[in-house]
Formats: sequence, structure tokens, C-alpha cells
Amino acid sequence: MIRSKLFFVLLLSAILAGCGTTSKRGGGGYYQDDGPDVNPPKNLQSIPNAQPRIEQHAPANMRPYTVMGKQYVPMTGNQPFRQTGTASWYGKKFHGRKTANGEIYDMYAMTAAHPTLPLPSYAKVTRPQTGQSIIVRINDRGPFHGGRIIDLSYVAATKLGLIGPGSGAVIVEAITHDDIRTGAYAQGSPTPVTIQSPATMQPVQDGYQSASTGKLTTISENSGVPQVYLQFGAFSAQQSANSLVDHLNQKISSVEFREAHVVPTNDLYRVQIGPYNSRTEALDAGRRIEQETGIVSSLAIR
Repeated sequence: MIRSKLFFVLLLSAILAGCGTTSKRGGGGYYQDDGPDVNPPKNLQSIPNAQPRIEQHAPANMRPYTVMGKQYVPMTGNQPFRQTGTASWYGKKFHGRKTANGEIYDMYAMTAAHPTLPLPSYAKVTRPQTGQSIIVRINDRGPFHGGRIIDLSYVAATKLGLIGPGSGAVIVEAITHDDIRTGAYAQGSPTPVTIQSPATMQPVQDGYQSASTGKLTTISENSGVPQVYLQFGAFSAQQSANSLVDHLNQKISSVEFREAHVVPTNDLYRVQIGPYNSRTEALDAGRRIEQETGIVSSLAIR
């Protein structure tokens, strides 16, 4: 047991040393002294997703731990979880080394590192910018770098188109044991997390205005299906709305790929972001933006 604890401490130290800094070389972003393989296998896009199955969790993998003064508490295998933030990737520097789960890291396997998801477990990772999703097996801890929520293997990042930019906004959804038993992960989104919804706003007329260009753009008809937006304020002066739009767009690029716009309605200029596919997705985005900017939003349905 002592040797097991010592191994875990040393392993976390090694991970932290690799995750502490980043470097950009050859047009991509990755950990210092890390990077892609010189001769990667062909057809990486054809590598299949990880196949979820219920696996036992070693007690050592479920204990709380502390890195850089911050405590992390691993979750259980039946706990729904959804998180949005920045994904990065790790490659040849760690290829062949042991993961926090005691396995050997393979940069060409569909795996990932996460600070609190169970080891091992499975997650669906979606890139909102493209709508592309993958399924990975969580078998490592990290990243412990501010602003990043998950480290993808080299091939997982390749399939999401993140090798070039080095990082990007993603949605991480845990695939629970119940999802595996029912096959819900293969039918769509895993079990949703229930979040209380604030009161919705009244519908507003179609159209939004870009603060940077001042050009009014008409939003296309949505066949009567309501769309969900986040609203951050309503102003009688257009300049006040434009100022808030500029402030939001400067602050939220790391947590939200959608941009804020001005929506003119009657005598008011409303600052909104959207549309979102559901109230839950909008609420998740609103919480991320509030954490980043301190600005509270409400829901607007139109």
C-alpha cells in the first residue's frame, strides 16, 4: 500500500511537470518538448472510438488528491457530468510511459486525461465549432493547467481537428454505467445533468446587429421551432449595448465559440448570444460566461 501511494505521488509529479508549460512549434500547440510523431500511422481518422464497458475502479484511483494547492475529488462511475472548456493534447513525450491508472500511454489509442472523471471511465467529447464528437477512455489524470479541462491523446485530437491549433473549445460528457447498460451513449447524448432554469424572457423580433460592423443581419426563419438565447442586458442606447458586446467578446473566446450580438427590438437594444440547441446547453454556457466575466444572463426564447 505504501509503494502504491508513493507511485501515485511520483506519477502526479511527472504529469504536473509535463502539463505546467506549453510551447508552440511548427504551427501547433503542445506541451514543452512534446509534439507529434515524425512518421505517424496513416488513416488516423479511421481509428474507431473507444468502446464503453463497465470497468472496476481501483480504490487508489478514487482517493482525493492535491496538485498545486488545489484538491481534486474523483467522481463515481454513475454520476452524470457535463463540462465545457478548452481541450489540449499530449503526444510523443508521454508515449510509452505509465498513466495515472498504471497503464501504458499510447498516443494512437482513443484515450484522454481528466482531473476528476473515474479511472477508468468513458466520455463523449464534442467540438461545438464543427459538431464532431468522439468517445474516449479516461485512463490518466490532468491537465493541471489553468483554462484546460481535458488532455486528449494524439489520435483523439487528430479526429477532432485540434492538432494544428493545439487546443480548442469542447464539451465533455461522462458516459455513466447506466448509459453503458442502456446503450444511451450510442443513441445520442449521455444522461443529461438536471439544472434549474430561470424564468424565460418574452420573444423578440428576428435580427441581430454586430457591434463591430453595425450591420443588421436578419435571422432565418426556424420553421416555428423556438430557439434559445442568452440575454445579458437591454439598453435604450445602442452604444451601451455595443460596449457590452465588445466587452463580452473580448472575455469569452476561451469558454464560448459563439459571439455576442445586438438584437434591436422596438425601442431597446438587447445583448444576446446564441442560438443554443436546448435550455440546458444555454444554461451551461451562461454559467461558464458568468464565471469568466461576472455578468449574469437570462434565457430568451424566440
